[in-house]
Amino acid sequence: MTPARAAPYVVAFAFAVATGASAQMFGPAGPPPAQQSAPPCMAQFMPLRQEAEKRAAAIKAGAERKAAREQLCTLFKSFSEAEAKVVNFLVANQANCAIPAKAVTESSANHRKTQLTTQKVCSGEGIEGRPRGTGLGEALGVRAVPTPQTTKSGKGIFDTLSGTTPEE
Repeated sequence: MTPARAAPYVVAFAFAVATGASAQMFGPAGPPPAQQSAPPCMAQFMPLRQEAEKRAAAIKAGAERKAAREQLCTLFKSFSEAEAKVVNFLVANQANCAIPAKAVTESSANHRKTQLTTQKVCSGEGIEGRPRGTGLGEALGVRAVPTPQTTKSGKGIFDTLSGTTPEE
């Protein structure tokens, strides 16, 4: 998991640990819990992250059902757009939300990888059906498997198995 995706979990975990530790320290007779809500950064970030996760799940589902390349291209473009919104949010709010610089650089690098993958998927690079080089049979000089359209009957060695020779 990249730091950009892990950052919200770390914040939520730290928040949960902090509130759980204070409850253990003060007990039930401790001070009344303060009304704490998620930081404004988290409230803005979560919908962006959830949308990106939803679109990533759509790519995974499309790959599992072996969707056509055009559909996968559309799914990758959609995910790339959502991921760009997440990266832009991280860059724009790095100082205000105390986002680590490493998280921003890694999420930007991941987005560049997503863009390259999107380009490859949409261009058909690395996808089945692409013209291939010579196969093993062609390299060894072996003909393709004979079919009724490529074979002639009545003139081969197997026609003599009946005991008669073919007429010329």
